Amino acid sequence: MALIPATIVTGFLGSGKTTLLKRVLTEAHGQKIAVIENEFGDENIDNEILVRDSGEQIIQLNNGCVCCSIREDLRTTLSDLADKKRKGELQFDRVVIETTGLADPGPVAQTFFMDDEIAENYLLDSILTLVDAVHGNQQLDDRQEARMQVGFADQIFISKTDLVDKEAVDALAHRIGHMNPRAPQSRVHFGEVPLASVFDLRGFNLNAKLDIDPNFLNADAHAHDHHDHEHGEHCDHPSHAHHHVHDDDVKSFVFRSDKAFNAAKLEDFLGSIVQVYGPKMLRYKGVLNMKGTPRKVIFQGVHQLMGSDLGPPWAAGEKKTSKMVFIGIDLPKDIFLQGLEQCLA
Repeated sequence: MALIPATIVTGFLGSGKTTLLKRVLTEAHGQKIAVIENEFGDENIDNEILVRDSGEQIIQLNNGCVCCSIREDLRTTLSDLADKKRKGELQFDRVVIETTGLADPGPVAQTFFMDDEIAENYLLDSILTLVDAVHGNQQLDDRQEARMQVGFADQIFISKTDLVDKEAVDALAHRIGHMNPRAPQSRVHFGEVPLASVFDLRGFNLNAKLDIDPNFLNADAHAHDHHDHEHGEHCDHPSHAHHHVHDDDVKSFVFRSDKAFNAAKLEDFLGSIVQVYGPKMLRYKGVLNMKGTPRKVIFQGVHQLMGSDLGPPWAAGEKKTSKMVFIGIDLPKDIFLQGLEQCLA
């Protein structure tokens, strides 16, 4: 059986996850989609909204826990789904998991790599994050979950842009770009998103052959060394004074070198920083030049989980540059950059 693609949809409360899902389920794409929802409480209005006539399979996880028990529930649900698909009891082409608005997507993503049975049946395609243009800045200021959701994203949709002036949306997009430069952004209206922006993005291939994401090599186009930005005179956020600087704890930085890495040193260093900072390392990714290897080494990780694979050979005349992007919470950039420097051959 081919791997079943899975997509995680996350975003803070009220950001438009259900609207986006409804749109995806009702579009004539000819695919059957199993939707797994993780919501607080035993009553779930979303189910009423989504199920009407789409004929989709909707499964709810109603414990509302955002950490350990969701992983076990999700594991069981995914396992049952794959089993029913194998036996022909259920027909579906892909799975969409909608997290509660207060969730850290990390444990949900880890489910796909920490359990052999799930890894053998599913391919985690991508994490989609919705950010509400009206309340996004405030949520990013106040709630670490909202910042983590942005940090984890492979694709970001800014919703409700029709309710805010363009300058405010541009400022929010700019801020999000500093937090996560590797995720493309789209501005969406009532969940109207082309399916090509939702499915088969291959944004998260930790357990498959790791492709080089074409956008990845441009990921630092706006990942400058400074990560603060100021609101100019157009700022109309009620809770901010003018020229307020957002010093978000979720930040990104890039390491780059034209020297080759010593594989053993790099492995030791990455192993040690993941032990210490793993919970704060949201996403990290690299194309590496390893001494003695004629091919690119592609690696990426989420929290404590890392995967690497051999990519294509370095082309004749191509500059062998190693490049790594880290996105995390209060990561000590200097320690990372100096440590990586010491791993060079």
